[in-house]
This record gives sequence, structure tokens and C-alpha cells, in this order.
Amino acid sequence: MPPVGLAPPLASAAILGGLLGTLALPGLLGGLALALLMALAVRRYRLALLIAVLAVSAGQVLLARGSQLPQGLSRADLTTQVRILSFSDEGRFMRLRLAVEACRPRESERPSCAALDQVRVSWYDPPALAVNDRWRLTLRLRPSAGFANPDSFDYGAWLWREGIDATGYVRDAPPPQRLAVGRPGVRQTALGYLDRHVDDPLARRWLAALTLGAAERLDSADWELLNATGTTHVMVVSGLHVGLVAALMLGLTRGLARLVTPRRWRLATWPWWCAAAAAIGYAWLAGLEPPALRAMIMTLIGLWVASGRHAPGPWQGWWLALAVIVLLDPLALWRPGLWLSFVAVGLLIVIWQGRTRPSGGRGWLLALLRTQGLLAPLMAAAVLLAFDRLAPAAPLVNLLIVPVVGSLMVPLGLAGWLLAWVPPLAEGLWQLFALLAHALQALLVWGESVMPLWQPPAWQAWPLALGLVLLTALWALPGVARTPRWVGSAALLLMAMTLTPPNITTGTLQVRVNDVGQGQLLELRTANHRLLYDTGPRFRSGFMPLETLWPPGQAFDAVIVSHSDRDHAGGMAALRELHDVGRWYSPGVVGLGVDDRACRAGSRWRWDGVEFRFLGPPAGADLAGRESNDRSCVLLVEAGDQRLLVSGDASAEVERRLAEALPGPVSVLVAGHHGSRSSSSPSWVAASRPSHVVFSAGRDNPLGHPAASVVRRFRAAGSCLWNTATDGAVTFRLGGQSAHPVAVEREPAGWRGGVDGRCHAVESPYRDAFAQE
Repeated sequence: MPPVGLAPPLASAAILGGLLGTLALPGLLGGLALALLMALAVRRYRLALLIAVLAVSAGQVLLARGSQLPQGLSRADLTTQVRILSFSDEGRFMRLRLAVEACRPRESERPSCAALDQVRVSWYDPPALAVNDRWRLTLRLRPSAGFANPDSFDYGAWLWREGIDATGYVRDAPPPQRLAVGRPGVRQTALGYLDRHVDDPLARRWLAALTLGAAERLDSADWELLNATGTTHVMVVSGLHVGLVAALMLGLTRGLARLVTPRRWRLATWPWWCAAAAAIGYAWLAGLEPPALRAMIMTLIGLWVASGRHAPGPWQGWWLALAVIVLLDPLALWRPGLWLSFVAVGLLIVIWQGRTRPSGGRGWLLALLRTQGLLAPLMAAAVLLAFDRLAPAAPLVNLLIVPVVGSLMVPLGLAGWLLAWVPPLAEGLWQLFALLAHALQALLVWGESVMPLWQPPAWQAWPLALGLVLLTALWALPGVARTPRWVGSAALLLMAMTLTPPNITTGTLQVRVNDVGQGQLLELRTANHRLLYDTGPRFRSGFMPLETLWPPGQAFDAVIVSHSDRDHAGGMAALRELHDVGRWYSPGVVGLGVDDRACRAGSRWRWDGVEFRFLGPPAGADLAGRESNDRSCVLLVEAGDQRLLVSGDASAEVERRLAEALPGPVSVLVAGHHGSRSSSSPSWVAASRPSHVVFSAGRDNPLGHPAASVVRRFRAAGSCLWNTATDGAVTFRLGGQSAHPVAVEREPAGWRGGVDGRCHAVESPYRDAFAQE
């Protein structure tokens, strides 16, 4: 074991290496190798060890970056040989995680894909599948990424930290070929045994999650309930479960040692080794997924600290565990679970270090209440920052569910596995488990109904989290007198009650063109009103990006559905189901299933000093014979002397008729039809003279949007160009005097002094776009 004093610098070196790896600095590993040789040459072995740890951590991150799909292979057909790691049934398709064993592009001139490690794909209408099956598949992939919108789930970051190098789908031609039937591992065999011997669905799912780490067996209703009550941590194999298993084994074996060697049982080391073996075995049974691996390492080092045999102190053990975990899995640095675990353990050390051990039932009960009371605000702050939600029921529910799950359900579940060779005994234990599972589920449902999940607005997250951290510090840190604690708590409560949202002043318009892939969804806000223009797409899988933008229960004063195409109206179902809409506008030709008003030229209204006006379709016109795109609602919004213009998918012919109605230059133009050549005609560009143009286009879309000729046309007119495919969501403020009128989710290269020092040019990134001109 390394010296105790080495643990903090080891952890710091591992963390710094992971962060440097993300930067991918030229010559990084070469420089570190040279530094290592120099440290060895002058016999600075401690420094050499730290440099080696830093290099190993950085190298792993660099390898993860290097294994991602090259951009030149996006949407290309790849012939692969893969092994199925896991899969889930999504209804219309299967979602698979695959280990790539061999890969080559079907087109010889394409870049190599040999570095691919793991991919996540959809397979529509697949045959029967099994884990560890080997297949020859033709995949169509694209680099791992997701939508980039403010205050929403970052799917791209999740893919990165899970080690997934590309996403895509399985092609039907040439036909997939099974190369070998997978042999089920211990975990798959155990899951099959559960399916055959446990009839109760809830008990089967919870047993799979708690004893085998198969959290994928939990259904969406389970996850919603756990999230709403702040109890997701009890349904994954975490430090709580591994630690309890190790503690149970330690207690049993030390009791046995006391019987066998009554005078020397305190000095026996074999009970500690048995506890360590139990922790390793439980984590292995759970598949050694990152949470289980992290829990195993923390438990093993915790056992060493608790044994007192040449052991480090609690804080040195904390740093050592962090160093080992990051060194083995540097991508854990970007997993919220790592920091949630270490923050919780760190606070437990602060709470208990230097305190005497509780005695008696009353003493342990008071200790449990104190620990939970101090942990609750800090963990609430961490969850709020990591997941943008708070579960008010969590402190109360966890007081009961944690000891019941840890002390009763996990032991019952594991005892059932130990007696699986006697099915009646195992099933009897699992029936007791089922009774507890249903009782706890009823408790969680009650807790959710009394104190439902709260998703505060984004502007409240950091102030509330900071307040909760300060509240924890006031009561957890030793040496703080009673009066400052109460006065400080009252001040923090007052701060939380008096938080006010950032205001949009009268006469100002906030425009956000959201990143929803190949589709369109704009959010417009004035001081007291909110409007959506289009609802985004609905994909073949049934997924609607609108579902990811806001928590349920939002209120919109109006929603304009420009026309009925699925990339503009696809999110209506989610909007109707999850949110409240005051009134709907549409062209009114095709029924959209809502009570809508027709958008017609001349219709206008005023909100908070901002003027909204439809320029098309023409009033009284017969739209039935027109193409769907040419029926689009064309909206002009004026905030002071600045204007926003959105034309849906209207064609160049419609633009020509509307050009004369424009009152002057446009500040922000959302390019028609996502930048297609069928729109954004020279006359439209000349009439609108936009300062900023936004292309609402999908990443790697097969249509080649935006077209190169359109991009060049707007650049020639002096417009700043933005593209949701590369920039993510783009936000403007019109009508005010803001020094920074544009904000993007993905900061573009050259932002600090790009084209004209204010914006950047967007050329079409698609291979065939120029050839099609």
C-alpha cells in the first residue's frame, strides 16, 4: 500500500490527468513521458509515481476520445462484427449496446472505424436476441452527441461518460447474420432463474435490481416513483448495499471467531478478509458496473480503515478511494454518482469523526436521525445541481426505506440465492421480500402524493443549492455555536423565500431557437407572455424532443403550428399531454386535433409592448390546393425597432409575394425550410436584409440542410449565420440594449474574434451539399 500521506496527491494527479485528457493537448503524453524519465533520473520516485498516475489517467481519456466515430463515417454503412452487451425492449424496436470486435466501411475511400469500442443502436423488428450473441451487422452510425438546449438533459455528455462511441441503427440490407449464440453468464442465468421462480412482477424487478444490479429490469413507472421520492440510490447496487453486505459478513464471522477463539477473536484477521470477499462477490454478482465497482472499492478501503491494522485515517482513506476509482475509470469524473457518493461519505466523516459510538437503541435512533437530518440538505443540493430536481419526500422516506432495504430486503434476497439449490426455501424467502417490496412501494406512492417531485426553474438552482450547502455547514461543522446556527438558518430561509426570477422588461422579446434535430421549435417570451412557434419533430421511434425541454406543467399563452409536416407538428401530442396551452394557431386546412384559430395575413396582437403579426397565408385564400409547405404561418414580431421573422417551410414563390409586406430590415430571420434551396431566394434575402440568420437543422441530416448556395447567399448579404446542428439552441434578445444579444449552447470556435468579431460563418458540413448545386 502507498504511504498514507500519498493519497491526496495521488487523487489530485488522477483527476488532473483526466481533465488534461479531455483537452487533447498536442504532445501531452510525450511531455509526460519525458517528465517521468527526468523524475526517475534524479531519483524523485514519489514525483515519478504521481506523473505516472497522471499519464495513465490522461491516456485512458485520450483513448476514449480517439475511439469515437470519425466525422467522415457519419451515416455511412459500416460492416461490423459485434457482441451484444445488453438490450432493452422499447416496443417498436430494441435498443442494443454492442461491443465492436471488427469494423470496416463498405466504401473503401472512407476513414477507418477500427478504433470503435462500444456503440448504442436501434434495431427495428429484430429476431430473438440474447446477451453475448455475436452478429455480423451493417450499421449506420453517427458520432455520439445529443441536443444542446439550456437546462435540459445532456444526452451527448451521458454517452461520453458511458463510453459509447457512436449511435445509430441496424440496416436490413445486407441481412444481419448471427455468428454465434451467446453463452449466458452467471448474471443472465440468475435473471432467467428469477423469471422462472418469482411470479410477482414487482418482486422480480426489485430482486433483479437489488441483488444482481440489473437496474434495467425496473420499468419507467418504477424510475418515476424512485425519482419523485429521492430513493433511486436504494435500487442500484451502491456503497450502501455493498457496505451492508460486508458489515453483515463481518458481524457473522467475528461472532464465529469469538466462539472458536474466545480469547483472541479481536485479533483475528480472517473475518475482515471474509467481509472483503463478500463485498467483491456481491459487486461481481451485480456485473461490476461503474456504481458497483465504485461501491466495492470504497467498501474495501473502508474495511481497511475500520480494521485499524496499519490503516490510514478516514480522510486518507477517502482520498485513496477517490484516487483508485478515478485511476481505474477516469470517465467516472463526469458521472454525478461519483461525486454524490464521495460528498455523502465526506459528510459522514465530518459528522462522526471524534464522536463516541452510540449506545443502546435510543442512542442509535438519535444518531440515525441526526445523520439523516444533516445528510438530507447536502444531498438535496447535489441532486439539484446534477439532475435539476428536488424530492421533498426524500428525508422522511429514506429514514424508513434505507434500513428496511439494507437490513431486511437485501439480506433476504441474497439468502434466497444462497438457498437457490432448495427452491422451496428460496421462494419462501423471496415471498417475504415481495411483501416488503409492496409495503415500501405503497409508502413511496403515499410520499409522492403528499410531497410530489419539485423541478424548480433553472434560475433558482444555484442559489438554492448554495443555501442548502451553507445550511449543512452551519450544523455539521464542529465548533459553531448554537446562536449563529439558528440565525444563519433563518437568514438562509429568508433568502430562499425572497428569490426573484430574472425579468424580461416591457418592450423586450427573448427568442430561443431550440435544438430539436431536423425540425423546428421556437420559444418566444415577453415580460408576461410565452409563445411557441412549432412543436418540433416526432421520430420514427415515437420520441419527441419537446419532451426533454421543460418539466411538465408549463403554461403557454399561444402555440403556432406553422403547418402539418411531422418535423414541425410532431411534438403536439407531448405538448397536449404535459402542458397547458391557451390557444392554438395553424393554417386550418388539415385537422390537427385541437381547437385552433386560422393564421391569416393581417391578424395581429400586442403583448407587453411587443407586436405580433401574421404575414401569411393570405386572408380569404383557398389553401386546399396548395402544398403543405406553402400554407405555412409566416410570423413577424417587432420589439422596438428590431424584428424577428419566421416563415416555416414557405417556398421561394411565397417569399416573393411576401417580400413587399416587410416593413424593413430584419434583426433575426429563421431561414425558411431549414436552409433548403427551395426557400431563401435572392429576392427574399434582399428584402429582409437579416442581421442574424438561424438554420434550424438536424446534425448530419441526410437532406444536406443548409444548402451551400443559401449559406453563401446570406454571407454575401453580410448576415451572421447560426445553425442549431452545430451551435445548439440559439437565444436572442430583441428590443433591449443588451451587450450580448446572442447566446449559444455550443460555443463556436472563433467566438473570440470570428467573422467580423461578432459571429461565425456556417458552411454546409455535408459531403454532397456542394456537389448537388
